[in-house]
Amino acid sequence: MKSVVKTGLATLLACASFSAFAGDFPAPLQAKVDKYKQKLVEWAANPAIVQAVKEANANGAQGGMTNAKWQDVADSDPAVKSFTTSKAGGLLKKWEEDTGINKLVLRDEKGNLVAASTKPLLFNNAVRPVFVNGIKGQVWADNKVTPDPTTQIKGVQASAPVLDGKKVIGVIHVGITE
Repeated sequence: MKSVVKTGLATLLACASFSAFAGDFPAPLQAKVDKYKQKLVEWAANPAIVQAVKEANANGAQGGMTNAKWQDVADSDPAVKSFTTSKAGGLLKKWEEDTGINKLVLRDEKGNLVAASTKPLLFNNAVRPVFVNGIKGQVWADNKVTPDPTTQIKGVQASAPVLDGKKVIGVIHVGITE
């Protein structure tokens, strides 16, 4: 009986130390992250969002845009405005009025920008965890609070896949404020 108790206690301690290093959030922040992960799934299923990603996948990157070129484009440039004023961009801006988040971005299957509530730092984020996990079909959230690369507001990055039927065609991602 003592060995069962010792084994159970050892397992409990191992789990507790794992969760201490897993980046667990305080309960209110975890509830907020879970809420927005669920909202991302709903938003990703919006027909206008799915259509925008399908069109972007068919057309490829706008004008051969790269991250280096994107850095030189002013926020007021018509190219930037096209991402925030399109039908999908308008939805993202509307949804971003929710004070629990600080940006929403929509990406195609290659990580290229499709629409956004504000100009993101990167035109293509295909190597970033927020995209990599979403494009694998996972609803994902980071396990730590960090400054958002675009807004510099501390929060948690989260993403969800955009699906056409059962096929992953893009990613929607958000910065959840702390």
